[in-house]
Amino acid sequence: MSRYTLITGASAGLGREFSIQCAGLGMNIIMIALPASNTVSLAENLMLEFGIKIEVFEFDMTDSILLVEKLNYIAENFEINFLINNAGIGGTVAITESPLTAIDRILQVNIRSMVLITQILLPGLLKQDRGYIMNISSMAAFTPIAYKTVYPASKAFISSFALGLREELSDTCVSVSVVYPGPIMTNSGVSARIMEQGIKGRMGLLSTSAIAEIALKKTLVGKALIIPGFWNRINHRIMGLLPVETKLKIVSKAVKKEMAIK
Repeated sequence: MSRYTLITGASAGLGREFSIQCAGLGMNIIMIALPASNTVSLAENLMLEFGIKIEVFEFDMTDSILLVEKLNYIAENFEINFLINNAGIGGTVAITESPLTAIDRILQVNIRSMVLITQILLPGLLKQDRGYIMNISSMAAFTPIAYKTVYPASKAFISSFALGLREELSDTCVSVSVVYPGPIMTNSGVSARIMEQGIKGRMGLLSTSAIAEIALKKTLVGKALIIPGFWNRINHRIMGLLPVETKLKIVSKAVKKEMAIK
């Protein structure tokens, strides 16, 4: 039976780049993405170009019943040896002004769905000669941030979950890695906000292709913590020396300024 790499959020941004690069490495892929996200077209192009197999599942992962149903089907019908938990959402808004549905959606996608996917697919991964799990966290995981409160907390959860799971699976065939990207120009709105922050905002900026390449290379050699980009690694070391209260004020001030610009 053919082995597959499963990628969530596979049709856009970093997930799209993972799909392209995994295809380029000769991996068969299972792409999970939202409906009407042009995933089938991307899959057809990749299959034609690289001669691989791709299965596409388009559905909303916040529908937990549907998510479990789809995952059980995948677990029963495909051999997964690489899981890339990439899907994630965020937002910048005062907590009192955020709709409850928006907060719940972040929790559902970033935390609940990621845990369910991992737990359901893990038994199959453990049957492989070698298996890999890559969780996409964020540099935001390293400090609380005002006006983003839920997002960095969810990314800290992803980091903690991945590292705890790595230790739990240390005597098995499955290696778990967690990636902490810095700013990514995933769409025009995000790109504009990054550019408006000047050199400070652009310092840790990497393309999606560069982030995906680094993440894949280091995950496949079993590295635990992956921080793509020299300046992001320097920033992490510097911020690690500061008290939490200081980091919180520095980063939150930048976010508040960003909100004022909008």
